[in-house]
This record gives sequence, C-alpha cells and structure tokens, in this order.
Amino acid sequence: MVNIPGIADADLEPEPLDPSQIVSGEPVVTGKTLWESPDGRQIRGIWQITPGVVTDTEANELFVVVSGRATIEVEGGSVLEVGPGDACILREGDRTRWTVHETLRKAYHISL
Repeated sequence: MVNIPGIADADLEPEPLDPSQIVSGEPVVTGKTLWESPDGRQIRGIWQITPGVVTDTEANELFVVVSGRATIEVEGGSVLEVGPGDACILREGDRTRWTVHETLRKAYHISL
C-alpha cells in the first residue's frame, strides 16, 4: 500500500516536451513517477501541463484529473471535456490533440 498525500500541490520535475508536439502556446510539462512495477510495464504517477495545444500518441492509461481543464480530441473518435474529478481511459495508439485551458494536473496509471 502506498499513500500519497498532497497530490494537488506535490513538487513535480520537468519533463521536456518534444517541440514537434506543440501546436500552439508554450506549454510546460512536469511530472513525477510514484510507483513502477519491477518489469516496468505498470507506471503510476502525477503529470501536469500548462495551457497550450499539443498532440500525443497515447499508451493504455487511466487517469483522474486533480485540477485544471482541457479538451482532448481523439483522432477519428471522441472529444472529451475534462476537469477536476473526471476519470478517463485512453487506448494505446490513440492519436490525440490536447487543448489545455487551465493548467491540468492528473494522477495516472499506465500499462505498457
């Protein structure tokens, strides 16, 4: 069992964003791995991005928004409006476009 108090204001470390992913703005990404399985196939952590528009290719991920708001467009699929308390599941290989309206912080679990 792991208890992680204070996710909303935990200190995070810079995670450089590939410039080719930035569509507009100057978004900054930070994060922190909280747990990783011995085989490296399961990862849990906190991730944050400041306002802007970015693209990504997703892993199998379940996340819960801690704070902030964003619109996530899945290529050929859904448009998700997410905010505090929302949970989302992304599928491996989904191509997404994230429009971050307010700095978004999420707690996540990724399966590789």
